[in-house]
Amino acid sequence: MNDQPILDRIVTAKRVEIAAAKRAVPPAALEAAVGKAPPARDFLGALRGGKGAVIAEVKKASPSRGIIREDFHPRKIAAAYEANGAAAISVLTERKFFRGDERYLKEIGGVVSLPLLRKDFIIDPYQIYETRRLGGDAVLLIARLLNRGETLAEFIALTLNLGLMPLVEVHDEAELEKALGAGAPVIGVNNRNLDTFVTDLGTSRRLAPLIPPGIVKVSESGIDSRRDVELLVQAGFDALLVGETLMRARDPGAKLRELTGGKDGEAAATATGAAPPEKKEK
Repeated sequence: MNDQPILDRIVTAKRVEIAAAKRAVPPAALEAAVGKAPPARDFLGALRGGKGAVIAEVKKASPSRGIIREDFHPRKIAAAYEANGAAAISVLTERKFFRGDERYLKEIGGVVSLPLLRKDFIIDPYQIYETRRLGGDAVLLIARLLNRGETLAEFIALTLNLGLMPLVEVHDEAELEKALGAGAPVIGVNNRNLDTFVTDLGTSRRLAPLIPPGIVKVSESGIDSRRDVELLVQAGFDALLVGETLMRARDPGAKLRELTGGKDGEAAATATGAAPPEKKEK
């Protein structure tokens, strides 16, 4: 049994993966390819379009839950999200623990017009260039991971310089202070403890008042119902990132409409001939 914390195991595996990627596509070649990439879509504008915007996530598995969705077709899922009111789409690209893949960014970008967030464990500038080449429009930066070597501020600056938008993820007051000091334009409060993987929406409600006006606020993880969305909007959040709740639903599009306040999940499922969405256990 491996007693190493899951986050440490993920980062160790990620370093090996990045080294292999650099051998396949050297950094100089990657940077040259980025210069030919089309303009990024407006991730920030999509979240500012209205309170309670949903960033809908395409995710097959997680370390705590294992396989979340057996019937996993990224392009089909993304198209359903766009058709049912998503403001943006989050694409899990971490391979070993979340069963993601970088190619999903390009595949999904070919079938939707929404901005795409690359959700991964970004620990090397190479990954930011890679995100731009693959057609991503925004990238997740986890404050907790960027304590050594390259600073969070440098990662944010590089992301913006490449035309991407950084979503800086924090979990507590100290990380929030660090993100604000680094100039984060978008802050995501992760309700999931990365050590225990337990979720608590109280984390978002506690940190929301500490985020200054003008910075886009995103609550992440543990959002199961329309009531959760309403409570977080009341707390001051512009957007919500929802993954597992949608991926476990029989009809992800119907569940998304329920969360955004559209037709309720059961009615939408009936209209499309799908079974009503399943209720997720807390």
